[in-house]
Amino acid sequence: MKKYIIIASSLFFASFAMQSCLDFDDPGTELGVGSVILDTDRHVGNVDTIPYLNQPTAEGVDSAITALQNHFGQILTGQYNMRGGKEGGTPAEHAYQRQYSLGPDLYAQYFTLPHKDFMYGSHTSTYNVSAEFNNNALGAYTMAKNAFMPLLHHPLVDSIPEIKAITLLYYSVIAQEQADLSGPYTYLEDKQNSETPYEYNDVKTIYYGIVENLDTIINCLKHYPSRPEWYKGKIKQVLNTYTDTNPWEDGSTLESYVRLANSLKLRMAMHIVKVEPETAKRWAEEAVASGVIEDIFQQHGIYTSSGFAHPLIGICGWGDLCISASLESLLMSLNHPYAQYLFLKNSNDIKNARTKEITPAGTRICGIRSGTLVGDGQLYAQNERQAYSKYDTQELSKQQPPLYFVKLAEVYFLRAEGALRGWNMGGTAEDFYKLGIQKAYFEDPSREARSKYVRLLDAYMEQENPVEYVSVDPMGNGPDWQSVTKIGVKWNNADDQETKLEKIITQKYLALFPLSTEAWAELRRTGYPKLFPVLNTDDGDGSIAQGDMIRRIPWVPTSPTDIEMVENSGISALGGPDEQATRIWWDIDAPNF
Repeated sequence: MKKYIIIASSLFFASFAMQSCLDFDDPGTELGVGSVILDTDRHVGNVDTIPYLNQPTAEGVDSAITALQNHFGQILTGQYNMRGGKEGGTPAEHAYQRQYSLGPDLYAQYFTLPHKDFMYGSHTSTYNVSAEFNNNALGAYTMAKNAFMPLLHHPLVDSIPEIKAITLLYYSVIAQEQADLSGPYTYLEDKQNSETPYEYNDVKTIYYGIVENLDTIINCLKHYPSRPEWYKGKIKQVLNTYTDTNPWEDGSTLESYVRLANSLKLRMAMHIVKVEPETAKRWAEEAVASGVIEDIFQQHGIYTSSGFAHPLIGICGWGDLCISASLESLLMSLNHPYAQYLFLKNSNDIKNARTKEITPAGTRICGIRSGTLVGDGQLYAQNERQAYSKYDTQELSKQQPPLYFVKLAEVYFLRAEGALRGWNMGGTAEDFYKLGIQKAYFEDPSREARSKYVRLLDAYMEQENPVEYVSVDPMGNGPDWQSVTKIGVKWNNADDQETKLEKIITQKYLALFPLSTEAWAELRRTGYPKLFPVLNTDDGDGSIAQGDMIRRIPWVPTSPTDIEMVENSGISALGGPDEQATRIWWDIDAPNF
């Protein structure tokens, strides 16, 4: 079966800001191999410029495509690396686990660990930090970057600028995500394809640099419809042969890629709303005016319907993940559709150590409280926590959820928040909020008509108040916890701004599931949804006060070179110590309004 991919972490230096494509390209210049080879000063190795206004020649394009065949395959490798792939393979359990399940999945409180013993170390609780688990926060980013950069720096790629633009777009997605995970990294040197990067750039520089690139990408791809048909045919052939492209994108306009770029820009705009509100407003309004994702078939990510299993199926099967008590409480308080079909009730009897009461198998959805100090055992006979709720892996396999880059529901909730803030988002906060909930299901888009979520939606959206719910740990570890969810689902124009925002972000958190990187970013930015405090924060690096949350993944450098790099430029770029409690640039301690 064909694998389909919806193609879809200070100011940027003035010299980069000035280097627009219009500065470098003459609309009357022929775009062929000869001009690229001779014009080395302008084209070789310059990732930030895309000469899309030059006129293509058949000879030049054909020569470039022939010379770049080995590089084209690395685009697909990079895409897989972005979502838990390695060594050219599709997303798989171990890489996905290191990228998500042992970090952001826990920090967003989607999941918890039921045991501590792993083949490559011990992970005792949610915020446990160690070289075994935290010294490679750059891992997925580095693999993707190493896949993309050789093509982006090849002089002949300028003969097919749309391929360069799309590759740079993928890099921009993973570059933004990496900035949000740990903060500063060697972004500018990485884009120069440096073999020995040395200087960390601050997150503001990274964000501004990505948006500069996105604007260039958008301009390039919007120019594409005016290209001659013979040229479009060759670009479509490259995309179809060397990258598994969006099955609903016919290659005649490349519209879905434009919408991905604008949607990423909109996401980044909302991230910086507290630190630079005017810039945030401008970026957001520009993105919406230019065209963001507005249809389920414009969504971007890797599609498991191409014949490989979602990595979470195997990870749950290993006994390495259970849902968190926070997610349990949120689902039950809102009577969310996922509580009715996506998660299993306890798989075996669970005994309360204090009262000796037994919670019989199949009785209830029960999550483990985030931060619980867990013991050994991947089997129920060794560890009763293995009986707590997990994904229904059969349901997960049947629904074939994509591994999204940017999801339609996220875009709707971004526009809802923008409208709430008085920005021109092309509609009202209420309308976008409702659309976001309607499109929040995680199934493959083509399964919308058969979605259990969609069938349960009408009653869900009419809930004005939350269900009274108390989270009870069946093992008796700690007191009962009253739900902290005090909002309903139904939109109410009489609500104050803060309540409306809480509703928007709470539903966005559920819609993003299981994309924990973005859910954790929004949790840090807004404080929503309201979740239970993480236990045993002192099991981390000692910087997080009880009741606070982790703000970044520390670098935990181990090699002399990495230690020196962090000391010489990392700490100053971060603006604080290399700790879990240090906030990155956009995550400031300030009111939401």
